[in-house]
Amino acid sequence: MPASTGQRVALLAGVIVAVVVLASLGGWRLVVAEMKQRVLEMLGPLGMVEQIDIGFSNVTLTHVRMRAPRDWPAGDTFRAERVALEFDLRSLLAKQVHFRNVTVDSYYLSVVRSVDGRMHLLPNLNQATREAEGQAPAAAKRANDKKLIDHVTLTRGTIEFFDQSVQKPAYRLLITDVGATVDHLNLPELTDATTLNMTGSIRGPSHTGTVSFGGWIKIASSDSQTHTTLRNVDISKLDPYLLKQAGTKAAVKSGTIDLSLDATVRNYRIRAPGTFTLHHLQLKESEDGNPLDTFLSIPTNAAVAALKDHHGEIKLKFQLDGDLRDPKFSLNESLSEKLGAGFAKALGVGAQGVAKGAGETIKGIGGALLNLLPK
Repeated sequence: MPASTGQRVALLAGVIVAVVVLASLGGWRLVVAEMKQRVLEMLGPLGMVEQIDIGFSNVTLTHVRMRAPRDWPAGDTFRAERVALEFDLRSLLAKQVHFRNVTVDSYYLSVVRSVDGRMHLLPNLNQATREAEGQAPAAAKRANDKKLIDHVTLTRGTIEFFDQSVQKPAYRLLITDVGATVDHLNLPELTDATTLNMTGSIRGPSHTGTVSFGGWIKIASSDSQTHTTLRNVDISKLDPYLLKQAGTKAAVKSGTIDLSLDATVRNYRIRAPGTFTLHHLQLKESEDGNPLDTFLSIPTNAAVAALKDHHGEIKLKFQLDGDLRDPKFSLNESLSEKLGAGFAKALGVGAQGVAKGAGETIKGIGGALLNLLPK
């Protein structure tokens, strides 16, 4: 029996729906293919990923690795078990891609401070590095298109810090159990204020200390306002910063450091008041009484005796003041002298020569702490 008009209309509608669905599936496959290609471009020629899953408004990367370029002290610049990106669909039609959330889990990040004091991380994302490693100029330029990231969460991380400015080969400091959040990243300009918060652990021979950092920074100009704390950090882990640069020649048996630093940078000028405390400090006494054997520029035997009277604890307040464009970060001389005299007085070794040595010590400590801050 011939189909009724209603049946024919229903059949036609079904065919149309099927065609639309098939077309949509074909279009979605093209979208997925294009997005995967863009992800690979962003990772660059040194990047690799085991799996890419594309959702309606999200991308999930599994087992991400970014190998290091030549002359980098580590084999990788970045690794992560999982990276999830949630993006604004409307931004795909705009010039600037907008990521609402980025989540990074179980990651590794290597950071390098060069001899001139500048910080370097993720060099793979630099257009010049991309092209040097063989990426086509058009693809390298497209990978560096404008991007706005609202929020980044990093969990269960490890940061490996290589500092070439304090010794050669570079001093290596490992920060583990790192959790961090970053809010408002406007790439590649980085002229807006970005908020950062980070916590981690520094494991030493005898103690596991903690480090925390928080505040905001305009990365392009270095303007910032930040607060940094160290708690119960084994003194040996900061040896190149606080002891070797401050005239220490004696052997340190044990001890921990607490540090609190509030830094403000405006127009490349930094002002950073803080407190520095040595806990349970134990030194090896000089066996031959060598006068050149010193701790923080104070003769070791005098320092050992003084520390016994103070239960192995020294607390200092300081203020750092310098020009970020000056590689030496000149300090406020009068403040350094005042702190130096206070240091010697606190130890009860107030001889004129010792006080002078303590003054040089504070300058050394201050310069070292300034070197820990980004240029």
